[in-house]
Amino acid sequence: MTDQSPNDLFHASSFLQGQNAEYIEQLYARYAADPASVDAAWAEFFRGLGDAESDVKKEAAGATWTRADWPPVPNDDLTAALTGEWPLAPVKEAKAAGEKIKAKAAEAGVSVSDAQVQRAVLDSIRAIMIIRAYRIRGHLAADLDPLGMRQETPHPELDPKSYGFADADMDRPIFIDNVLGLQLASMRQILDIVKRTYCGTFALQFMHISDPEQSSWLKERIEGYGKEITFTREGRRAILNKLVEAEGFEKFLHVKYMGTKRFGLDGGEALIPALEQIIKRGGALGAKEMVFGMPHRGRLSVLANVMQKPYRAIFHEFQGGSYKPEDVDGSGDVKYHLGASSDREFDGNTVHLSLTANPSHLEAVNPVVLGKARAKTDQMNDPERHSVIPVLLHGDAAFAGQGVVAECFQLSGIRGHRTGGTIHVVVNNQIGFTTAPHFSRTSPYPTDLALMVEAPIFHVNGDDPEAVVHAAKVATEFRMKFHKDVVLDIFCYRRFGHNEGDEPMFTNPVMYKAIKKQKTTLQLYTDRLVKDGLIPEGEIEDMKAAFQAKLNEEFEAGKEFKPNRADWLDGKWTGLEAEGAEYQAGQTAIAPELLQQIGTALTSAPEGWDMHKTVARLLDSKKQMFETGTGFDWATGEALAFGSLAAEGFPVRLSGQDSTRGTFSQRHSAFIDQTTEERYYPLNNIKPGQARYEVIDSMLSEYAVLGFEYGYSLAEPNALVMWEGQFGDFANGAQIMFDQFISSGESKWLRMSGLVMLLPHGYEGQGPEHSSARLERFLQMSAQDNWIVANCTTPANYFHILRRQVHRSFRKPLVLMTPKSLLRHPMAVSDVDMFTTGSQFHRVLWDDAEKGHSDTQLRPDGEIKRVVISSGKVYYDLLAERDKRGIDDVYLLRLEQFYPFPALSLVKELERFKGAEIVWCQEEPKNQGAWSFVEPNLEWVLGRIGATHGRARYVGRSASASPATGLASRHKAEQEALVDESLTIGA
Repeated sequence: MTDQSPNDLFHASSFLQGQNAEYIEQLYARYAADPASVDAAWAEFFRGLGDAESDVKKEAAGATWTRADWPPVPNDDLTAALTGEWPLAPVKEAKAAGEKIKAKAAEAGVSVSDAQVQRAVLDSIRAIMIIRAYRIRGHLAADLDPLGMRQETPHPELDPKSYGFADADMDRPIFIDNVLGLQLASMRQILDIVKRTYCGTFALQFMHISDPEQSSWLKERIEGYGKEITFTREGRRAILNKLVEAEGFEKFLHVKYMGTKRFGLDGGEALIPALEQIIKRGGALGAKEMVFGMPHRGRLSVLANVMQKPYRAIFHEFQGGSYKPEDVDGSGDVKYHLGASSDREFDGNTVHLSLTANPSHLEAVNPVVLGKARAKTDQMNDPERHSVIPVLLHGDAAFAGQGVVAECFQLSGIRGHRTGGTIHVVVNNQIGFTTAPHFSRTSPYPTDLALMVEAPIFHVNGDDPEAVVHAAKVATEFRMKFHKDVVLDIFCYRRFGHNEGDEPMFTNPVMYKAIKKQKTTLQLYTDRLVKDGLIPEGEIEDMKAAFQAKLNEEFEAGKEFKPNRADWLDGKWTGLEAEGAEYQAGQTAIAPELLQQIGTALTSAPEGWDMHKTVARLLDSKKQMFETGTGFDWATGEALAFGSLAAEGFPVRLSGQDSTRGTFSQRHSAFIDQTTEERYYPLNNIKPGQARYEVIDSMLSEYAVLGFEYGYSLAEPNALVMWEGQFGDFANGAQIMFDQFISSGESKWLRMSGLVMLLPHGYEGQGPEHSSARLERFLQMSAQDNWIVANCTTPANYFHILRRQVHRSFRKPLVLMTPKSLLRHPMAVSDVDMFTTGSQFHRVLWDDAEKGHSDTQLRPDGEIKRVVISSGKVYYDLLAERDKRGIDDVYLLRLEQFYPFPALSLVKELERFKGAEIVWCQEEPKNQGAWSFVEPNLEWVLGRIGATHGRARYVGRSASASPATGLASRHKAEQEALVDESLTIGA
């Protein structure tokens, strides 16, 4: 127990022990560079070591592979403030400040000692530190909550005492070198400016922005004397008028339709003058259009007081009337989901406004709005995205809680999806339905999500409408200058419950006791204007009475109001029409000359292009297709569709995960130089004057990206707009878009879309997650010709169905099951005459033995014993096995389009085989796939032709909870079994 190792004794007594080694090496390196830079005792010690100077420096530098810049060390104001490590100014800067102070004193004829200069420099540095602290943390101490319920926690960083300033120091002049626009200022003056700027009813959060130009612009715009929030008499009266309209409209509805849901703006009326300011300032700075998206709260007020929808039309809808003419079909929707459009003029600038219709699913409309805005800027040939502003309104709980908000922020800077900056307006009711913020979010603000894209955030007190309008003005200016997202966070409250029939006191009694005592925003602003002498005390009552009289007139007019037109086929939609009763195949064939022109472009690259050898081989294969007129594969058929539309002047836009190359390395829309990574798009080089082909590798999102492309298709009917799932089942990540918008948008809101959704589908043993695109879900939602659901089996049919999207007089969404293994299947090919003059899309396709690539000689129609109807990849499994067995009395019929169901086409085909047994074969389990949909439809067809067998027989996998097995051997056995049963008569 008492024994000690000699090594222990050595370590205990040695200053060279391990933990000191790095420090001593650094000292040694300093000594080698400059012996006078270390203490004399250390210098004597190092001299005695006798090491070569170069060796010492080399060892101190560390390993040769060490990076001097790693790990990165944040060195910005925000990090320094958050960690409390406010660094004093570097020696050089402090010296420079001292020189400036001496120069200023000399100008005034005053001599100062070194000690006085040192103290003045210290004052300057500390003053700058406190200014920085207010820029970073000032918003936390701001007067933002109209109800006064926000917890006020003192922040030591905002207290001058934390920086050494006592009460006696508050009036001492401090040199701040034009920060805040002043050369000299006392601490009292400095605090007055920074508190007014950052801690009033207007509080800007911007120090997270790393771009110095953006942060400097914001500082210059709001800091210093003369930068106070001021409005002219006319400006203040304009704000008052909008508040009278906002409050008066909500109160009128509350009285006339007591208990009816309207999701009023009561408590957040300052939103209306804020939106007016965004439109006015945006128009002055060059905006031509604004696309709005918003939730249901406040929507009726925005429709009436911003979009200028006639009051009588809104009252008509409250009285049970429709928003559309009687001769226009559709289910309609509740009034607080409807959209509108109008033109507003301010100061000679006209701005077109459109409010996008949306469902109750909060924030779901956001990407739709962004897509519409992108399409409109493309139509205006505006690559800067300056002329169209997306404006998104949010509730506080939804903004913080819904993931699609973050997805849309992520889209904001991506090449294929940027829109030039969105103005986000958060109507911060400080509650979500019945849930208080401390239950519903982790972050201090609902807007903290915007920090991810370094968007400036303007926090404002909703009961100070001047602060709100000022913030809206500066936010709009920032967006128009920097083309970047910006957030306006209006702290307000919700005077009633979630809807007007809801009782909020059940769950939020403290808040609602405060709200009951709270004067309205209009009352508070009126008191302020009366106090300032802007209006006499009784004038506001006259304004209210005049507006109420107007509303009463509109109310009476609403009883007889009838919508006389639907605006759904205006503007870019002019010339299109509602779908008629007759089937339109569309003129989808192309001339042989155009086909060859596209082929030349597809197989050519710029001279000297360093092509990947595999891609070069693909081009050689394509050249052979065009030379021989045979063997056109799936990717080439697709490229012909894209290229021919572009050549005809129709833009083509394809967006999805890895869509440029294609998930299965089949597309190769861009040739990528193996040396420079430069991209060359052959389909943009077909001929002069063609339209653009744009292919986008999207971010890893389905929800927002699909919503964006849907929005794009709403605004651009004359383009082929497509979204591609990496695998078909990934579409369920965007289920809200399918359910609430794409499948029902035309019925609810009279909004057509020609969007195409490409969903890879097919059972090849890849397991439960990469087999099924969930065809059954799309078929279940199919009704009233709301969309097209198809599963093509040939490149030519795929070519025609894509072109048909544009070459018809109406637009419908297309849900298309696309192949995986068929991309390279030797039988899944088309010949040149299937693309050119005289060809078209076939909803039902014949047996390859009758017209195609099979050598089997089938018996006459009357001797066919069984017809197997299938769709997609399984057809080729059936074809290969039937031809292998030499079966000649089983006919294979393909259903290429599920919906609208081609009943009459099937009648025509199946009349040939009235006595044959009819089998429906599918790869999917019985409870999935198309069986549940096709069975009753096939029964109708068989009844119509008087078939011997009145019902089709099912062959396929048994019902299953999972779409597919994960075991390759089991998949193979199941596939062989369903093929065998389909082809074995009597089985």
